Amino acid sequence: MNRKILDRKPRSTQFSLLGMLLFSAVGWFAFTLPDHPDAIVIDAFARLPLEVPLLGLALLFARGRPARFLAWLVTLFVFAILLLKLADIGTQAAFQRPFNPYLDARMLMDGWNLLSGSIGIAATLAAIVAITAALIGSGFLFLRAIDWMAMAEGRMRNGLLVAFAAPLLIGAFGFAAGQPRVEARMSRYLLERLALIASSVEDLRAFEADLARTDGQTSGAGLFSAITGQDVVLIFVESYGRSAIEDPRYASVTMSRLQAVETQLASASLSSASAWVGSPTVGGLSWLAHGTLLSGLWVDSQARYDRLMRSEKPSLNRLFADAGWKSVAVMPAITMAWPEAAYFGYDRILAAADLGYRGQPFNWVTMPDQYTLSAFERRVRPLPVSERKPVMAEIALISSHAPWTPVASLVDWQAVGDGSVFDTQAMGGESPSVVWADPERVRGHYIRTIDYSLETLGSYMARFGNDTVFVILGDHQPASIVTGTDAPRGVPLHVVSADAALIDRFRRAGFAAGMIPKPDTREWRMDQMRAVLIDLFTMIR
Repeated sequence: MNRKILDRKPRSTQFSLLGMLLFSAVGWFAFTLPDHPDAIVIDAFARLPLEVPLLGLALLFARGRPARFLAWLVTLFVFAILLLKLADIGTQAAFQRPFNPYLDARMLMDGWNLLSGSIGIAATLAAIVAITAALIGSGFLFLRAIDWMAMAEGRMRNGLLVAFAAPLLIGAFGFAAGQPRVEARMSRYLLERLALIASSVEDLRAFEADLARTDGQTSGAGLFSAITGQDVVLIFVESYGRSAIEDPRYASVTMSRLQAVETQLASASLSSASAWVGSPTVGGLSWLAHGTLLSGLWVDSQARYDRLMRSEKPSLNRLFADAGWKSVAVMPAITMAWPEAAYFGYDRILAAADLGYRGQPFNWVTMPDQYTLSAFERRVRPLPVSERKPVMAEIALISSHAPWTPVASLVDWQAVGDGSVFDTQAMGGESPSVVWADPERVRGHYIRTIDYSLETLGSYMARFGNDTVFVILGDHQPASIVTGTDAPRGVPLHVVSADAALIDRFRRAGFAAGMIPKPDTREWRMDQMRAVLIDLFTMIR
C-alpha cells in the first residue's frame, strides 16, 4: 500500500506539470494566433498574453464546484477565441473581411456546396468529421489538462503558482510600460465581435429604411426607349475583377485578349465602351453582386440579400418585363431549388438541369461558358427579334469559378451540340488538390479561365450580336490568393452594341472607348450602375 502511495505522487506530479504545459501552450496559441492569414509568421507568436497566467492562477485558487464551473468557462473562452480566429483567417482569405457570426453562419451550406462540388462529398464529409473530431478532442484534452493542474499539491502546487505568478507580474510591469510584446486584448477581441453583431443588426435597420424609400422606378413602363426592339443580354463573368486587367501578373494575358476581342467586335460592326464598378463582395457570394446591380441597393451581406428577397423593390429584370421585354435567367450554377428567383420576376428560368448539358462537369463548374451561351441561343433566341418578343436575359458564366481547373477551351460553335464534345477537356487537366498545393499554379489557372471566358464572349458577341445590347461585367474580384490582400474591389463593365450612337452616350457619360477601361476611367458603385443603365437606355441625347 505504501509503495502504491509513493508511486502515485510522482505520477500526480508529472500529470500536474503536463497539465500546466498543455494549458499554457493551448492558451498561448489561441491568444497569439493572428486573425489574418498574411500576419501568420513566427514573430507573431513571440508575445505574452497576460490572460494565460491570470487564468492559470484563477484555476489553481478555485476549489470545489466553482472550480469545475470555472474550468468549463475557461475552456469555452479559450476555444471561442480560437474558433473565431480560425474563422477570421478563412473569411479574410476568401472575402477580405473579418468573420461576422451574425451574418456568416448562414453561409455554411454554401461552403458545403462549393467544397463537395470541388473535392467530392466523401472527401468533404471526411474533412468535416476530421476537423470536428480534432476540435472536440482538443477541447477534452484542454479540460483534462486543467483537471491535472488542479491535482497539484504541496510543493508542486506552489511551483505552479509561481510559474503563473512570475510572468503575470513581470508582464504587468511590461504592459504598463508599453512593451509591445505584452498584451491583454482577448476580452476586447470578444467585445469587438459582439459590437460587430450589434452593428450588423443596426445595418439591417438602415437597409429597411433604404427599401422603404423609392427612387421613382416602381414600374418599367416608358423606360428603355433608346433600345426598343433589341435584346438585352446582361452577363456576369465569375471572378472577373480589376486585377485581371491591371495586375502585372495578369495584364499581358487579359489586355491582349481584350484587344483581340475589340478587333473581333469591330469586324462584326459592333462598338464597345467600358468602365469600372465597385462590387459589394470579393472572393465569392456572387449573388450579392447580382442583387446589388439589379435592385440598385447596396447588398453587401447575406442578411441584406435575404431581406431584399422578401421586399417589393422592383428588380431591373421586372422593369424590363414591364416595358415589354421577356425576362429570362440563365443560371448554370443553380442545381437546387431557387426560391430567391421569385424576387427577380423572371418569365423563364433556365437552371443547370434546364440547359440540356450532357457532358462531364469541370469539377464544381457544371458546364463550360460556351455551352451556356450556345444553349441560351438555341432555347431562348432561335428566331430573330423581329419575329418574337425582345428578351432581357441575365446570364451567369461560371468557367472562371474556383477551383479553376480544368481550363476549358473554345470549340467550333457548330460542334457544341449537347456538350459531350467537352468531355475530353473536362476529364483532363490537373486536379484541384494538385493546383491548390501551389499558389503560383492557382494564379496561372485563374487567368487562363478568365482568358477563356473573354475569348468565348468575343466569339459569341461577334457571331450572335445582331439587334442585341450586351452588358458584361465581373461579379467580384477573386480571392486574395490571386489578387493579394489590398487589391481594389472594382470589376470591369463592358457595353457592346451595333448602335454606335448608344455606345457614344456611354462614352460621354464617362465610359472609356473600347473593351479596355483606363486606370483613370470613372468607377461607379455597383448599386449606382442600375440608374446609369436605365438612364442611358432610356434617354435619347
